[in-house]
Amino acid sequence: METENKTAITVEATINAPVKMVWEFWTEPEHITQWCQASDDWHAPLAENDLRPDGKFKTRMEAKDGSMGFEFEGIYTDVQTYKLIEYVMADGRKVSITFTFDDSVTHVSETFDPETINPVEMQRGGWQAILDNFKNYSEATV
Repeated sequence: METENKTAITVEATINAPVKMVWEFWTEPEHITQWCQASDDWHAPLAENDLRPDGKFKTRMEAKDGSMGFEFEGIYTDVQTYKLIEYVMADGRKVSITFTFDDSVTHVSETFDPETINPVEMQRGGWQAILDNFKNYSEATV
């Protein structure tokens, strides 16, 4: 099903952890591989991250049964420690992630350009599921 909707999609989560830890869990490859999947039958066996403007990132996402997989990758356009990460995905779509916080709670808001193949609600659901996994991992690891 093709969609012509060009309105950016936003997913959000509030994590009960200080921003320093949330930032570390979001950006360090050894943590990314622990939470970056939309469902329990997928995993992320590889993550690389050069967190700086013009730096590249890549996360390999695969079905655990080996039936399919893909590279999620892009180039950072803006990085403001503990506040903002922006990047362009390999297909040209833009993503912006903001971190707002107080002493022990961090709110993560991720806004992304939709792709044109899958329905918007499917895309929102998939990205939200990954963000929910991030929240669960972060709160369990604190």
